[in-house]
Amino acid sequence: MAALSILAIGTMPTQGAAPAPWMALPFVLLLAGIAIMPFAAKHWWERHYPKVAVGLGALTVLFYVLLVKEPARMVHTGFEFVSFILLIGSLFVISGGIHIRVKGESTPAMNCVFLLIGAVLANLVGTTGASMLLIRPWIRMNQYRVTGYHIVFFIFIVSNVGGCLTPIGDPPLFLGYLKGVPFWWMLERCFQGWLVGVGLILAIFAVIDTLNFRKAPRQVRELQTREETWRFDGAHNLLWLGLVLFAVFLKPGLREALMVVASVGAYLTTPPSIRHSNGFHFGPIKEVAWLFAGIFATMVPALHYLELHANELGMNTEMQFFWITGTLSSVLDNAPTYLALLAAAMGSSGLSLDNPADVQTFIATRGGYLTAISLGAVFFGAMTYIGNGPNFMVKALAEQARVRVPGFFGYLLKYSLPVLVPVFVVIGLLFFHPRGAV
Repeated sequence: MAALSILAIGTMPTQGAAPAPWMALPFVLLLAGIAIMPFAAKHWWERHYPKVAVGLGALTVLFYVLLVKEPARMVHTGFEFVSFILLIGSLFVISGGIHIRVKGESTPAMNCVFLLIGAVLANLVGTTGASMLLIRPWIRMNQYRVTGYHIVFFIFIVSNVGGCLTPIGDPPLFLGYLKGVPFWWMLERCFQGWLVGVGLILAIFAVIDTLNFRKAPRQVRELQTREETWRFDGAHNLLWLGLVLFAVFLKPGLREALMVVASVGAYLTTPPSIRHSNGFHFGPIKEVAWLFAGIFATMVPALHYLELHANELGMNTEMQFFWITGTLSSVLDNAPTYLALLAAAMGSSGLSLDNPADVQTFIATRGGYLTAISLGAVFFGAMTYIGNGPNFMVKALAEQARVRVPGFFGYLLKYSLPVLVPVFVVIGLLFFHPRGAV
């Protein structure tokens, strides 16, 4: 009951011992495994990653129960994990019941409109949901000239940069919402950054796609004069999606219950043929659930330590937080990176990430730092295949459709560094020019 009362007011006890730096080792090992093992030992990792994630998470729980003596902090984290995975899972199930059929060859202009729609949609169904919903029609509408850059720019815009305007858009932002960041804060503070980021990346894509279109055989270019046909199956799932969006604003407990209702309702009322057309299965969400169970548990000592020692890190400008958050999000999962840097920024101001009142104080006094951390986490997740969960899913689906996509280093060297880094430099200079210390 004591733990439940702590959850009710949203604060953490402070009487326990401070975590030692070595307690963050399971967190480091898990993130290293997520980043390296799919390339170094893919088949072994596919079989054993749940054991690794749960084992390292259980080890961290023991640290906090036996050594730090703050079990309530772990209980609180457990409730946050349940809220997180139910949101991601409900959006995944509902979007899997909507199938978009398209016939006809797309023009560069139509492609740009499609990607812009995907960027907006990502804020309503999440980057994962939008990616799974749109990648197949994206490939079909460009089927006669689809190349690796089509997949890469889809990942840039739909799977990452587009989803920075709501907590539903990308996992880091929902974690911030659970910590007390207001729902509409991102839309109010990040819309200009979103507009610049999406606009610049779309402009670059438009140039590349226009050149590709001009090189296409005349028969392919003439296909664009044919009437394009679109068909939406499973449109009733928009009602279930609306229920999830409504649930986000409710109190904990009722919020999660309605998400479960929406997920089950969408699954039961959707004809299996629609899910089959989407290639829907529960594999991706199971992987997210296992890995994030481990991430949520193992990141507790790292966040706790950062809160207590943030002043020793030497980060004191919005620009620094934008680039450091972004760089780490490129090679680590961007959700725990977001929390780690936010904990550091708040700790530098003597505030705790686990106290909603402190979060409100930080937003009121240092809101620019939260903007920098948010955009850094969401935008830089596009830098590599491992920066954000949907990236690998999109790559796998494209390969299943026999589209030649770049490998890890080809993606980084040919696309991310020459395209995204200059865009992020512009965003940094426009919005995070040094304004003084935290």
